[in-house]
Amino acid sequence: MPQDRAQRQAVGNQFSCVSSRRHRIRGNPPPRLLLPAGRRGRPAGWSGLPASRGGAVRRAGAARGRTIELRQKGAGMSAEKGSSVVLALGLCVGLIGGAAILGRSLQEIRKGERYVTVKGVAERDVKADLAVWGLKVRVAGNDLVEAGRSLEATRAKVLQFLSEKGFSAEEVSSQDLKVSDRQANDYGSGNTRDMLRYVVEATVLLRTRNVDLAQRVSRMTDELVRAGVVLSTKDDWQSAGPRFIFTQLNTIKPAMLAEATKSARAAAAQFAADSGSAVGSIRRASQGLFSITNRDQSAPGQGEGGGGSEDESDLNKRVRVVVTVDYVLKG
Repeated sequence: MPQDRAQRQAVGNQFSCVSSRRHRIRGNPPPRLLLPAGRRGRPAGWSGLPASRGGAVRRAGAARGRTIELRQKGAGMSAEKGSSVVLALGLCVGLIGGAAILGRSLQEIRKGERYVTVKGVAERDVKADLAVWGLKVRVAGNDLVEAGRSLEATRAKVLQFLSEKGFSAEEVSSQDLKVSDRQANDYGSGNTRDMLRYVVEATVLLRTRNVDLAQRVSRMTDELVRAGVVLSTKDDWQSAGPRFIFTQLNTIKPAMLAEATKSARAAAAQFAADSGSAVGSIRRASQGLFSITNRDQSAPGQGEGGGGSEDESDLNKRVRVVVTVDYVLKG
């Protein structure tokens, strides 16, 4: 039996080779060797399936591969589409939030721009606490030595006058001794030789806190005239009387600033009431200058926050300050 099977296989192989060469020459595919049914022997290379069925199986496998590939591509496109949708939604939410924040900021800025500028004034009447009185005496003569002696005698009379009125030696001092030769002046006129040549001047300065006494004594200078003393005001921009000065400004500054600010807020409240708003916090504030003037005399050119008067002959003073405040309006 084994020998018969080997012979059949050898015959089949020989037939297959001959048939293959014959059909290869003709250009046709070689015929497949079909063995009788029931025989278990199969030639080498036989697939056991018809050619048409094998092609169908291969095409079905390729179709399944393409289907799987398309499904994978579809899944990737779906994932990309989902991420794009999420990104678009996030962008929309960000734009809406940014617009809301910007609108609120513009609203706050618009609220901050609503303000009113007002001025507040505070005035206070005070009394001077320092008196400064310069008593200037002058003597003329052709003899310088004699003019100097005459000046010393005149100055002694002034010192005695002040001492008798109650001023201490610490409150009185001598200063500003000045001698001028009229003939030595290049700008002098031609008739200077007819005038006394030497002019000697001196100043007795009184500086006291007893302002009431200084004011009373300043009205008694006629006694000096009767004693032969002439007080000079030549080339002096100040008056012959004492100057009364208020030196305690720093002690009243805080209270006056508070009063001026209160006045400004009252004015701002009136403006706010007329516009249907309420007064808020201070946006900006500036302080003017403190002015000190004579109580019964307005300073020349005195304005809001202006300086004081040059005339200080009044014992009673008026202190004035002006502040400018910007208040925010609410509502």
